[in-house]
Amino acid sequence: MFDAIPQIDFSPARDGDPAGRRRLAAEIGAACASTGFFLLTGHGLAPAAIAAQFGWTKRFFDLPPAEKQALRFGPERRGYEGLGAQTLDATAAPDRKEAYYCGIDWPADHPYVVAGLDSYGRNRWPTQLPGFAEATAGYIAIQIDLALEVMRLIALSLDLAEEHFTPLFHEPIASLRLIRYPAQAPDEAGFGAGAHTDWGAVTLLAQDDAGGLEVLNPAGRWIPVPPVPDAFVVNMGDLIPRWTGGRYRSIPHRVINRSGRQRHSMPFFLSPNFHARIEALPGCAEIAPACTAGEHITEMARKTYGRAA
Repeated sequence: MFDAIPQIDFSPARDGDPAGRRRLAAEIGAACASTGFFLLTGHGLAPAAIAAQFGWTKRFFDLPPAEKQALRFGPERRGYEGLGAQTLDATAAPDRKEAYYCGIDWPADHPYVVAGLDSYGRNRWPTQLPGFAEATAGYIAIQIDLALEVMRLIALSLDLAEEHFTPLFHEPIASLRLIRYPAQAPDEAGFGAGAHTDWGAVTLLAQDDAGGLEVLNPAGRWIPVPPVPDAFVVNMGDLIPRWTGGRYRSIPHRVINRSGRQRHSMPFFLSPNFHARIEALPGCAEIAPACTAGEHITEMARKTYGRAA
């Protein structure tokens, strides 16, 4: 049971002290086993860098609707999608959010792109925003490094070699989603993002100060995740419990924007290579049949876009 999301200082991961890393890994493991979420401070990314990316996010969504629609979401999971395009909670109305997706900018002749694998392709950059592509690509690279470091510490928390998962993340599925949620009136039904679990391995979320993110605890109560300046909200995706036999948890969460103003967030999702086999670790129960990361991501996307408005 939990009533709050723990806050973890990541600085021991950067000071070179093995004992400090082990203590940090234990903290992360405890959070993964209880809330599946934690607030990450001390990560080393300059506040100005996060603020700058929020600036680009706001400038993107302030573009005229026709210019955003010209970058509409494509089969490689890149580009813009408008309000109601996705339904994360199958029992609810379509989500009240607009989003822009980008990721690693794979070359057109890469074998995964040529084969048309889900989530591999070229980004659909807004050329009317000079500097956007370069800044956002740099931010994605930083997020990949930080997410991989989280995975190393998760491995350490499971008494595995720190690099146990690393080979699975060669040519990973990596996606940055820039999101704008319109304000919802107090009596307005629906969700900015319906209740869901994330699909991949680990998510790093930067959220503005509007609030609205909630996590479901085992008693069925929705727990707010407060905005903490310059912190990332870290949560486990569905692949983590599949690896750990449910020991580490992927927890339902949702967004309701009652702030009276627009809410912006920037979740970054890291998953293994499309062909990476996902199965229970030695000594862990198998809670779902083995699959590849790509099979899981593709199936989850099919489900949540099946009711697109």
